[in-house]
Amino acid sequence: MNTQVLGISVDSEPCLNAWAESLGGITYPLLSDFWPHGEIAKRYGVLRGEGYSERAIFILDKKGIIRYIDIHDIDKQPENGVLFDFIGRMDPDVAGRYAAMQVQSQEPVELPHGGVVMYCTSWCPGCRKARYFFNEHNIPYREVDITTVPAAAEQVKKWAGGNRTTPTFDIDGTIIVDWDESKLREVLKDQL
Repeated sequence: MNTQVLGISVDSEPCLNAWAESLGGITYPLLSDFWPHGEIAKRYGVLRGEGYSERAIFILDKKGIIRYIDIHDIDKQPENGVLFDFIGRMDPDVAGRYAAMQVQSQEPVELPHGGVVMYCTSWCPGCRKARYFFNEHNIPYREVDITTVPAAAEQVKKWAGGNRTTPTFDIDGTIIVDWDESKLREVLKDQL
C-alpha cells in the first residue's frame, strides 16, 4: 500500500529485540524512544505521567503531516480495514490496489472441519506453545493463519466475542478460545 510501518516504544533496544524475538520476528522496524526517555511520545502527546506511552497509531502523509490519530486501550486495536481505507483515501492509486485485494479476500473460503484445527498467527506465543504441545504428543492438527485468511479471522471473532484471539481451536466442533493447556488436555484426553 506504498506505506512504511514503524513501531516506536519507550523501551530500550534490548527490550524491543527481546519482544520481537518472542513474537518470532516482525516485518517492520522498531525504534527505541528510550533516551531521552519518551521524547517522541511526549512530542506526539501520548507519554503518560508513569513514564510509558499510550497505545497509539499515527498515519503521516508523505510530507510528514499527521493525517490520522487513534489512541486506544492497550488490549484493543483498530481493524486493519479502517487503516487501509484511510490510507486509500490519502492516495487514490493505493485505493485501487486495496479495492482489488478486498474483492479477492471476499471470495468464499471453505474453512477446515474435523480433527484439530488451530486458528493462529505466526507470531503468537500461545500458538507456539500449542504447536509444541501437539508435536510433543503426536497429535495431528491443521493450522489456519488468520492474518492471511480473512474468513478465518471473521470466524475467530465470532467465537471470541468480537476479538481476534489466537490461538483458537476447533476440535471436532468443540471451540477453545486462547491457549489453555488444561482445556486442551480435557478435550484431547483420548489422544494423550
